[in-house]
Amino acid sequence: MPGRLVALFAVASGMTVANLYYAQPLLSSLSGVFHVSPATAGALITFTQVGYVIGMLFLVPLGDRLEKRNLITVLLTVTTLALVAAGLATSFPMLLIASLVGGATSVVAQILVPFAASLAPDHARGRIVGRVMSGLLAGILLSRTLSSLVSDLASWRIVFLGSAALMAVLAVALRTALPRQAPTTAIPYHHVLRSTARLMRTHPALVRRGLYQAAMFGAFSAFWTTVSFVLTGPHFHYSQIGVGVFALVGAAGAAIAPFAGHWADRGLVRPMTGVALGVAALAFALAGFGRHSIILIALAAILIDMAVQTTLILGQHTVYQLDPTARARLNSAFIATFFIGGAAGSQLGSVMYHMEGWTGLTVLGTVLSLIALLYWSTERRQLEPARSSTTPK
Repeated sequence: MPGRLVALFAVASGMTVANLYYAQPLLSSLSGVFHVSPATAGALITFTQVGYVIGMLFLVPLGDRLEKRNLITVLLTVTTLALVAAGLATSFPMLLIASLVGGATSVVAQILVPFAASLAPDHARGRIVGRVMSGLLAGILLSRTLSSLVSDLASWRIVFLGSAALMAVLAVALRTALPRQAPTTAIPYHHVLRSTARLMRTHPALVRRGLYQAAMFGAFSAFWTTVSFVLTGPHFHYSQIGVGVFALVGAAGAAIAPFAGHWADRGLVRPMTGVALGVAALAFALAGFGRHSIILIALAAILIDMAVQTTLILGQHTVYQLDPTARARLNSAFIATFFIGGAAGSQLGSVMYHMEGWTGLTVLGTVLSLIALLYWSTERRQLEPARSSTTPK
C-alpha cells in the first residue's frame, strides 16, 4: 500500500469517528443552552453511541455486500446532512435525533479499517491497521480539544456545522482516491445480517474480544463523559479552552497504536491484553486517589487511553484473522458489542458521578477493568485457529 493511501485511511477514520465525541466537552454548556439537567445532557453521548451501534449492526455488514467506495460516499453524504441538522438544532430532542442519525452513519470509520486490512499484505497487516487506528484514535481524542476551542472562540453550533463541511470534503477526497473493491459476498442483505449473527456463534474469539472491549470502552466513556464536569467544577474552575487542553493531554495515548500493531504481528496478543487491562484498573485507582491533582488525573487519562487503544488494536487483529472474506461483518459484530458497553458506560458514568461524585466514577472504572481482567484469566492460549473459512459466502 502506498504511504499516502495509508495516511488518507488514517485521516479519514479520525475525522469521521470524531463526530461521536465533539459533544463530550460541551455537555455543561448544552445543559444551560437547552435548560436540561447535566444527567439529561449526558444522554446526548448515549444517543450518539446507540446510533453507532445501529450503524455497526445494519450498515457496516454492507461493506461485504456492496462496493465499498459507493457505500462510503452515501454514508458521508447522510452524515453531512445530520451534522447540519445538529448545528441548526432549536431544541434538545432535535439535537438528540440528529446525533442518533449522525452516529449511525459515522460508521464509515469502521468500513475504512477493514478496507485497509484487506489491501495490506499479510506480513504487515498489524502494522498498517495500527497506523490507521492511530489516526482513528487521535481523532477520538483530538475531537474534544477541537470542540472545546471552537466552542469557546465561536459557538457550539460551529462545531457541528464545521464538521459537516469537513465530511463533504472528505466524501469527495475518498471518492477520488480509493480503489474500487468488488463485494466479497453476493448473498441477499437479510442473509448478510443473519450471517453476522452466526459469526458470534461460530467464533468464540469474536465474542470474547468484544466483551473485553465492552468493559474497557464502558470505563473509557464513563471517564470522558464526566471529566468535563470535574474540570469546570468548583475545585478546578476550567474554561472550555482549559477542558480542551486537558483533552489534548489525553491524546498522547494514541502513540501506543503502532506498538500495539507490532505486538500483534509478533504474536503477543494474549499477554499484552492482560497488561492493558491491568493498567486500566490501576489508572482509575490513580484518578480516584488524585481527584484534587490535575497532574494525577491527566496521567490517569493517558494510561486509560493507552490501555483502551491497545486492547482495541489487539482485538481487531484477532478478529480480522477469523475469516478474510467476512471482515466487514466481523468488524460489525465486534464494534457493535463494545459500543453497547460504551453507551452503557456513558449513561452509568453520568448517573454514578452525580450520585457518588468522582470517587464513585473511578470505582466504577476500576471495577469494569478488573471484571475484564478476571475474564481474561479464563482465556485458553489458543482459542481457535488463526484462520477460518466457516462463514457462508
